[in-house]
Amino acid sequence: MIRPALVLALFGAPTMAATLDMPAGATRATERIDPLGSYAVPVDPWADGALPVTEAEGQITRQAWHVPSTATTLQLLAPLREQLSQQGFEVLLQCETEGCGGFDFRFETDVLPEPEMHVDLGDFRFLSLRRTGEETPEFMTLLISRTSNTGYIQVVSVGPASAEPLTTENLATKTPETTPLAPLAFADQLETKGRAVLGDLSFDTGSAQLSEGPFPSLGALADYLLANPDRQVTLVGHTDAEGGLDANIVLSRARARSVRQRLTEAYGIPPAQLEADGVGYLMPLSSNLTEDGRLANRRVEVVLISTE
Repeated sequence: MIRPALVLALFGAPTMAATLDMPAGATRATERIDPLGSYAVPVDPWADGALPVTEAEGQITRQAWHVPSTATTLQLLAPLREQLSQQGFEVLLQCETEGCGGFDFRFETDVLPEPEMHVDLGDFRFLSLRRTGEETPEFMTLLISRTSNTGYIQVVSVGPASAEPLTTENLATKTPETTPLAPLAFADQLETKGRAVLGDLSFDTGSAQLSEGPFPSLGALADYLLANPDRQVTLVGHTDAEGGLDANIVLSRARARSVRQRLTEAYGIPPAQLEADGVGYLMPLSSNLTEDGRLANRRVEVVLISTE
């Protein structure tokens, strides 16, 4: 399985662009780029009524990622921290929840809005790092929190300005087709490819229950359907290969129907625009030999079935 990779192009630095191989199943909820700006990088926990920071200037890239996982914040952070350490970044600040300053730290720190980034005030971790560059230092910050079944990872990079703003197409390693969640990108994917993976949904082995979310992909699909009442789609459920085919087809169909129910009840989508079916494990995205592969295969896709 090719994992989504965050690639932050920091042109002009003597080393290669900073890269992060995100956890399996991760989807990018948003990316915001400021070609030239300043960013207050926390370097110590909140104390004495203030948050100690260092001002960084350059191109600022902000991303938020959603990971369908029950992993702890430390389990999510540790491999990312190791990757950055191997690329020459040095830790400025590493803290957890109350050790960071709790409520005060969270609200003095630059955080992307809900539902793109969610921060549980009782369970979050923060990491800031610096790497010396030829032109200016490069800075990275990671903010990680979670719900019961979803990890949230915010990454902020500050470095030398690119010749042109970084866009999705400029990424050295593109994220897979599960990434686009914005309504326009989602609509384009449906109408050009005819299908899209609802990549931020999560299902445990043997379960058809869709968790509470939030799921940006469902919001994007709902926006598309409400804006195009003449369009019809089929929700297609998929499973991993644990168990027999007949049972998995039943399970995958139940997952698709669970998503259909959420769209009609929570988003007001007319039932006539939605069909639901399942194909079990017959169309995997990845190998079922690994847990990461099985996680990716437990999914629901949306297929555009309108012909006009």
